[in-house]
Amino acid sequence: MMGIFLAAVAFWAVTVGLNLLIARKWPTQRWARLMVPTLFGLGLIVLWEGAVRGFAINPVILPAPSQIAQRFGEVPHILWVDFQQTILKGALSGYIMGCSAAVLLAIGIDRSVFLQRGLLPLGNFVAALPIVGIAPIFVMWFGFDWQSKAAVVIVTVFFPVLINMMAGLRASDPLARDLMASYSASYAQTLAKLRLPAAMPFLFNGLKIATTLALIAAIVAEFFGSPTRGMGFRISTAVGQLDMPLVWAEIVVAALSGTGFYGLITLLEKTLTFWHPSQRG
Repeated sequence: MMGIFLAAVAFWAVTVGLNLLIARKWPTQRWARLMVPTLFGLGLIVLWEGAVRGFAINPVILPAPSQIAQRFGEVPHILWVDFQQTILKGALSGYIMGCSAAVLLAIGIDRSVFLQRGLLPLGNFVAALPIVGIAPIFVMWFGFDWQSKAAVVIVTVFFPVLINMMAGLRASDPLARDLMASYSASYAQTLAKLRLPAAMPFLFNGLKIATTLALIAAIVAEFFGSPTRGMGFRISTAVGQLDMPLVWAEIVVAALSGTGFYGLITLLEKTLTFWHPSQRG
């Protein structure tokens, strides 16, 4: 069995060597930027498989990738139902509502000194509240279905997006603002033509941070009350049944969902902020 582990180590060493070669000889090629993380991930999976097989690790402690893939193929319908409940209903709906409200409130705060002084300190206090503290309360308020998870996601993503959006609104050039004022531009015109474009890079930073926070918040909230579906519910029940391959299959779905969601926001950022120096090669 030790031979399996040594073979996996050798394969991992080969992938590391190939990555070093590719990074040195073709650092700017598009295919190289895709090949390096692919080889690195493949090497880690093979090393993981070899370690579990070679040292005969109990699947309850750490299942092999092949066992996770087998369980993945056995229960695709369960994974799909959990994906719909947690990602599409809880995380995505809360993300959209929380981020939209944050952008609108940031514009309102930018216009009002009262809101700047009165709301922001309260917002910083609410942002510091732990998810495990507010999730049980929201479950009692909004019930056990996805609505309570969406409420937790709203609170979780709201303030990172709000802070970044406010920083972006203040990032426009003061001379450009003075020029707009000299042309008698209204606040709405200045906002649309100058301040919102300047705030876009900051806004997308907040949106990308919020993608991972939304997923974490939705899953954690399901630990405190959920119908008989959802990633958090499935993970907690599978752990109780020592079905660790199913737990890892849910983790794989969550990781792929988070990666895809983050990539979608990044693609949208590249499309809308192509003019920004950070997006120009």
